[in-house]
Amino acid sequence: MSTRTAELLASIALLVFSLGLMWTVHADGLKIGWVPERGPGSGVWPFWLSLGMALTSVWTMVRWFRRTTPESRNEAPYIESDRFGLVAVSFIALTAMIFLVAIVGTYISIALFLGFYMRFIGKHSWPMTSTTVFGAVIFIYFLFEWQLSKYLPKGLPMFEDGFLWLDNFRWEYLM
Repeated sequence: MSTRTAELLASIALLVFSLGLMWTVHADGLKIGWVPERGPGSGVWPFWLSLGMALTSVWTMVRWFRRTTPESRNEAPYIESDRFGLVAVSFIALTAMIFLVAIVGTYISIALFLGFYMRFIGKHSWPMTSTTVFGAVIFIYFLFEWQLSKYLPKGLPMFEDGFLWLDNFRWEYLM
C-alpha cells in the first residue's frame, strides 16, 4: 500500500469514526449545548471534538484529491518491509495494554506499556525509563483523579484496594 493510499484510507476511517461518535452522542440523548445552572452538557466535548475530527478528515480528503501535500503525491510504500516488525510489536503491546486495563487498571497498564516501549523498543536506560514511567503515572493520576475528578479504571479488586488507600490518604492528609 502506498503512502497516498494510506492517507486516503485513514481519512475515510477517521471520518466514519467521527460521524459514528457524533451519532452516538445524539442517539444516547447527551446534551450537546449549555445546561442552565450546570454548564456544558455531557455531550459537548465528544460531539464537538468529533465534528472537528470529521471536518479535518474531509479537508484531508480534499487535499488528497488535489494532490496538494507531499503525502498525497507519495507513491512509495507506506511501511517499509523492514519496519513492519516494529509496527507489529507496537500494535501487540498497545493491544495488551488495553486488555490489561480490566485486570490491573489504567495506571499499571500504562506503566507496563511505557516501560516496555522505552526500555526494549527505545533502548533507554533503566534510570530514564523508571523516571519517565513513574512521572507519567503520577501526572496522569494527578490530572484525572485530582484535577478533573474523573476516576479511571483500577482493575481487579486487589488493585482497586491499593488505590482506595491512596485516595483515602489524599483526602485525609492533603485536602
